[in-house]
Amino acid sequence: MISPIYISLVDKNDNITGSEEKLLVHQKGLLHRAFSIIVYNRNGEMLIHQRALHKYHSGGLWTNACCGHPNEGEAMEAAIHRRLEEEMGFDCPLDLKFKFHYHAKFDNGLTENEMDHVYVGEFNNDFVFNPEEVADYKWVDVDFVQNDVENNPDNYTVWFREILQQEAFEGGMTVVRA
Repeated sequence: MISPIYISLVDKNDNITGSEEKLLVHQKGLLHRAFSIIVYNRNGEMLIHQRALHKYHSGGLWTNACCGHPNEGEAMEAAIHRRLEEEMGFDCPLDLKFKFHYHAKFDNGLTENEMDHVYVGEFNNDFVFNPEEVADYKWVDVDFVQNDVENNPDNYTVWFREILQQEAFEGGMTVVRA
């Protein structure tokens, strides 16, 4: 039997206030800490992946290179590298660029209410993704993906659409927002 995963709950200022079991957090729509990772290659292309079809929400949708939650007591720096390796099968240096809050309800009754920390890195080698997490991937031009998200939003995860709309995201370049 798989042990439940506990993730960090936060207040509106992103201060940790406790922890709760991951599925329960999403069932109750509790505000929690999360991260999203954007990876570019030397050509300026962005890595996006299609979530595995069996994911408990947003299965089959396209999204940024990696996303997740730090586990209870886990430092964000450790969590981002752990999860990038678990999902995509590689690791790379990552820099925090900005964070934002979003709230989204899904048809299956789950809710994302996240303080999302957005990290950016560069990777230029071959990799083998985890098929339990990822159905497919591709490197895309940033202008292409922004246009496709605008024209076909239902093909992309809510948080990825939100990231691309943030003021701190500037067409492939990101800037730190205080």
